[in-house]
Amino acid sequence: MFLFLAGCSTEVLDPKGDIGAQEKSLILIALGLMAIVAVPVIAMTLWFAWRYRAGNKKARYAPDWSHSTAIEVVVWSVPAVIIAILATITWHTTHTLDPYRPLASRAKPVTIEAVALDWKWLFIYPEQGIATVNQIAFPTDVPVNFHITSDSVMNAFFIPQLGSQIYAMAGMETQLHLIAREPGTYAGLSSNYSGAGFSDMHFQAIATSQQGFDAWVAKVKAAPATLDRAAYDALARPSEKNPVAYYGHVPAGLFAGIVEKYMGGPHAGDHASMAALPSNHMHAKAAE
Repeated sequence: MFLFLAGCSTEVLDPKGDIGAQEKSLILIALGLMAIVAVPVIAMTLWFAWRYRAGNKKARYAPDWSHSTAIEVVVWSVPAVIIAILATITWHTTHTLDPYRPLASRAKPVTIEAVALDWKWLFIYPEQGIATVNQIAFPTDVPVNFHITSDSVMNAFFIPQLGSQIYAMAGMETQLHLIAREPGTYAGLSSNYSGAGFSDMHFQAIATSQQGFDAWVAKVKAAPATLDRAAYDALARPSEKNPVAYYGHVPAGLFAGIVEKYMGGPHAGDHASMAALPSNHMHAKAAE
């Protein structure tokens, strides 16, 4: 079995944050409960095939047998108990692992606005006034509050080692709260098929010290590029295998404008927020 699993990613089972660790525990608990049924069934299937093979003349022959109360009790009660336990665990974890639920911490959270584009991720740091493409950074032991949307088709935001997946949809804002407990560079991706460039829609999530994060922010701020209307319009066009890019300045309200341009909200005509950016690239792609 392990040979067949050798090519599979084990990132979900190697969590580096609180949410990922709890989700790993949930997976293992559910697997263990299901194994209570699966393992005996597999074992008995093999044993029955051996025990009642045609060549075994010692096996009891009972062609008229049709019912056993003891077997019925076991067959129905054990799965019923397991389902009840799983239902209780699911109800509890649905609330405790709610992606919209802020994480308790004394540290001030870092806010990151994520926009799914064709086929790359744009990340905006509203408090720092910077933006990046296909790379984010944040301090360890500090909650990260993600606000997520799409300026194209639906995608799904996922950092397997930190936990949770949530959809990115045009005209909507979803939220996700994560925290990293160990420094490192973690793989992020879109886990929802979104077209030709989907397989290369990856990003880097760098968890570092506070000093490392401050240095990273300073490096991005030093970038000469500004994410103005023309730059955003060029970035939003479909492209594949985009390299990491930094924008040292971002107009305020860009994320809100991207969300509300599909809704006709109060920022819809705000040039500064670029809410009126043309979405012809998306409609043309859909027509194809």
